[in-house]
Amino acid sequence: MNVLILGAAGGIGSQLVSDLAELHNLLLGYNQNMPVAQSAKLEPVDACSFESVQSFVQTGLDEFGSVDSIVNLPGNLILKPAHLSTEEEFYQSIDINLKSAFAVVRAAGSILRDCSIVLMSTAAVRVGLANHELISCAKSGVEGLARSAAKTYAKKNIRVNTVAPGLVDTPLSSKIVNNQMALNVSKKMHATGEIGKPKDISNMISFLIDPENNWITGQKFVVDGGLSSTK
Repeated sequence: MNVLILGAAGGIGSQLVSDLAELHNLLLGYNQNMPVAQSAKLEPVDACSFESVQSFVQTGLDEFGSVDSIVNLPGNLILKPAHLSTEEEFYQSIDINLKSAFAVVRAAGSILRDCSIVLMSTAAVRVGLANHELISCAKSGVEGLARSAAKTYAKKNIRVNTVAPGLVDTPLSSKIVNNQMALNVSKKMHATGEIGKPKDISNMISFLIDPENNWITGQKFVVDGGLSSTK
């Protein structure tokens, strides 16, 4: 398969690249941090820019002749109540999480067909968690986008699904993971008693982009150790 990954240098992205590199052609988009992948092609991209994402997808099409999958991984995590959040933080959260997803769908819808798109949500959309207003509102938009786009572009055989993780041990969550008290509280919130690993999320993404699973579209897959579904 020919797979395009935006945000490939993050915790989940690095794991996904490692899992896919041997069997697939990869074009990895990066902004500030460059992914580590010897056999993959690298391309700078601003995931918050429609023009830049369009160019990135076009590069993948030109390079490989076809694009089978696009995975959009950029994200941020600002944990604070709404009344303490600044307007800049609001727009930053919307741009990195929602606008980047919209840009991917927009680009794919204009020039691709026969493609699987995977967007990232969060388990916090499904259950109310304190101080998650910024990320929850942005990722709620991603879920609505995915459902609508799945219907709109079905005629081009473009599938769109979302993966919603719980707390995963990545650089993005380092403030929680590296604080033993906060980590212990977080573990107890998950039915499994553990937080997730990047491999847990990479496994689900790999499943969704597999052509063998091409009857799945417009769906949300929660991978959260029971965080949002158990008490």
